[in-house]
Amino acid sequence: MDSAKFRFYAELNDFLQPERRGKTFPYAFAPGTSVKHAIEAIGVPHTEVDLLLVNGEPADFGRRLADGDRVSVFPFFASIDIAPATRVRAAPAEEVRFVLDCHLGRLAKYLRILGFDALYTNRCGDEELAAISAGEQRVLLTMDKGLLMHASVERGYYVRESRPERQLLEVMRRFRLFGAARPLERCLRCNTRLAGVSKQEILERIPPRVRERCEEYFGCPSCGRIYWRGSHYGRMQHFIESVYRRSYRPM
Repeated sequence: MDSAKFRFYAELNDFLQPERRGKTFPYAFAPGTSVKHAIEAIGVPHTEVDLLLVNGEPADFGRRLADGDRVSVFPFFASIDIAPATRVRAAPAEEVRFVLDCHLGRLAKYLRILGFDALYTNRCGDEELAAISAGEQRVLLTMDKGLLMHASVERGYYVRESRPERQLLEVMRRFRLFGAARPLERCLRCNTRLAGVSKQEILERIPPRVRERCEEYFGCPSCGRIYWRGSHYGRMQHFIESVYRRSYRPM
């Protein structure tokens, strides 16, 4: 079999066996093997990769490996301009939208609190999640790296953190979302953007004590849920403030 030398950079090392992290290592392959196939066989989902260099030159996932090739694999660049090089991922959508797997329900709620489009259901299988991600151009968030290796998934991210609050910070930092948040504009139940409703329209649905002190209400056009600025609003405001305070601290 032929052999190429691979080197993975930064957080891509999270997916490697300890003895391969932060160093160049050989990889044996059959003739005709693509770079994408080799990367995923090594254990790194293609959705985590933003730039490939083969023998020092930009390459795409379809590049066929040759004996003796040197492959450098880079993750998403947060601050380095690589415009002259060839990105292997599609350009991001103007508005980042997400679909989350069944293990990330709390993260989906937190993203919705901050106004982000976060589609979530615990009834979707892997094939359906991959199809939604591809068909609706949503970033697939998951803790299952195998799911990100579906050929149809172009946009995805492997969530490293286990606690929902830290997952939220991780995702917001990864996709640079802090300036894009629109807090308390989405339904927490179904993800639809809220619209203002008059008090008279929903008078019979409002608890008597709430009628006395609240004049501004919002409704979900999809599921019909009603929102007002009660004690829950204060708690969510406190949560949002804590997220932004923590954004300036190391993870």
